[in-house]
Order: sequence, then structure tokens, then C-alpha cells
Amino acid sequence: MATPDEMLQSMIANMPEKTGRSLEEWLVLAGTVSERKHGKILAWLKGEHGLTHGYANLVATVSLNPERLAPQTAGSEADLVEAQYAGKDALRPIHDRLMQIATGLGDDVELAPKKAYVSLRRSKQFAIVQPSTKTRLDLGLNLGAMPPAGRLEAAGSFNAMVTHRVRLQGADEVDEAVIGWLRAAYEAS
Repeated sequence: MATPDEMLQSMIANMPEKTGRSLEEWLVLAGTVSERKHGKILAWLKGEHGLTHGYANLVATVSLNPERLAPQTAGSEADLVEAQYAGKDALRPIHDRLMQIATGLGDDVELAPKKAYVSLRRSKQFAIVQPSTKTRLDLGLNLGAMPPAGRLEAAGSFNAMVTHRVRLQGADEVDEAVIGWLRAAYEAS
């Protein structure tokens, strides 16, 4: 099950597609509401712009309390990644290699570090890179109904936000097969 932070980040990521505007754009509009009360902003967003209650509530809440996003965005992205690899230095070359490959897939790839992993997104999340143990990094992929085979496993209980997983213990294991699966996930997103 997704954590509250993951659900919030998913809502924010989906906002442009679902509402036609990003959170930042909605916040600018919400700032034009003269009466700075949650209920007034909520009603205006729902009535004037047809937002669902969930999106309107998010915009109204953040408009009045921008610090509400602070726990989800605290620290720089580099700090989040550094914290993931504290005590797991041997895994960092795998991470760096995967980031290099992912960003080379297209100009629309977004790297979104979280507390425990880095989300790779395009129009939606297509992969995650997670240092799972001191000796293993897991690459989670969204590959739909592709049958698992060999190193490409079903995600199982690893992470509900991906369909498949590849366990990696060294940068040399990021081979043509792994690159192909990453590219397939990117193209499917």
C-alpha cells in the first residue's frame, strides 16, 4: 500500500493530466481568491474550475499552508540520494549507471528522489531505483503484463508501484538486458 507521501506525490504528478494545470499553476490561481479561507478557496476551485474535492482540497491547503509540502520535499534531491546510499557506498556506481542510462532515454525523463528510492518518470512513473540492502540495489520496472523470466522477476511484495524487479549487485550487471527492460518501461509510460 502506498504511503501518504507517495499518494500525495502521485496526486501532484497526475494533476496536469487530470486537471489541465500543474500544482504551481493552481496555486497562482488560488492566490487570486480575495477571501483567504480554506472553504472559500475550495468552493471557488470546485465551482469555477470544476476540480474534484481531492484536488481542490490539496490546492486550498497548500495555498494557505505552503509548509505542508515541506516534509515531502525537505532537503535537496542530492541530500535524499546521499542518505539512501549512506553505508551502501558499493551500490552507488550501480545507481549512477542507471541514472545515466535513464536520462539518456529522452529529454522528458524526470528523476524524483524520495526517502528510500529514486522514482523515474515520464508521463507517469516507469521505474524506481532502490538500494534495498547493503549489497543489493533493486530496479523496479513498470512493464505491464510482460512475463517474468530469469533475472526479470515479478515485483511481488517488493513495491506495489512497479510490476517487475531486477536485483543488481554490481554496475557490470547493468547489461543490455537491463537496458532493454528499462527502455521498454520508458516507452510504455
